[in-house]
Amino acid sequence: MGPQVSQTLEAADFDVRQAGDVAQARDLVRSEEVEAAVVPDTTGQSQTGLRVVALESPPSDLMAMLGSPPPVDVLDPGDVGDGEKQLVIMVFALVFMMFAMGGTAIAQSTVTEKQTRVVEILVSTLPVKALLAGKIVGHTLLTLGQVVVLAIVAPVALQAGGNDELLTVILPALGWFVPFLVFGFVLLSSMWAVAGSLVSRQEDLGSTMGLVMMLVFGPYMAIIFLQDNETAMTVMSYIPFTAALAMPVRMFTGEAQLWEPFVALGIAAVTIVVITSIATRIYTGSLLQTGGKVKLSRAWSSASD
Repeated sequence: MGPQVSQTLEAADFDVRQAGDVAQARDLVRSEEVEAAVVPDTTGQSQTGLRVVALESPPSDLMAMLGSPPPVDVLDPGDVGDGEKQLVIMVFALVFMMFAMGGTAIAQSTVTEKQTRVVEILVSTLPVKALLAGKIVGHTLLTLGQVVVLAIVAPVALQAGGNDELLTVILPALGWFVPFLVFGFVLLSSMWAVAGSLVSRQEDLGSTMGLVMMLVFGPYMAIIFLQDNETAMTVMSYIPFTAALAMPVRMFTGEAQLWEPFVALGIAAVTIVVITSIATRIYTGSLLQTGGKVKLSRAWSSASD
């Protein structure tokens, strides 16, 4: 690294350390004494005559300071490449959205029961809480069965395609994706039931599903656009509505510690209890009310009568 580059980096508050030669610079990076090294380019590939040596990925602020991005030599690329990461994120996100949207069946069945007056017969023989619990448990078991089948088929397909290395990396993440997906579905299922209980016609269902739809598409969009933001991904790993995607992705890339998914699942479990309790009261207060759309305040107060 020439004196001009060194002075530029020092002026930008970089902690610059001089190395005797390229080999020493690479050793400093490999031993993690420095984050990256700027060395002369002898291949003619660089417009600036410089190369960057990094252990896994070069610091973004360093690359920005060097102007035209120089070639990068990665000493330890790790098990997960950018292409593999993108593929896994897209697959996890699409599967999550597909199963989460499957919760619309809960809302539609609730409206159908109200519209046909079947719910009046059901309530006369079963407590409303038991009716809601049956919907949640039944659809969750159905979802769990589909997820288990997917979790079995995916590794078989990868092995059949000769992707043994990718299989080795993705299996732990897939193992975490299954419980997180189930927890995420249970969290949303009571909200789908409430969305259906607030209206009496299928045509009006769209007016009550907005919040739940946002909680389905929100995590999908957040993971796609914030996947390279480590801080954002860490925060989303502990938010129950986004943890179903963020935590398995972080486990896949090796950014999460082993204890983190257990904490995230614990937070999700507590949130499920709270959300289900609130949803049960609203569901109880609105299920037998027909006509127009039932306001949340009215459903809440009716449940206490």
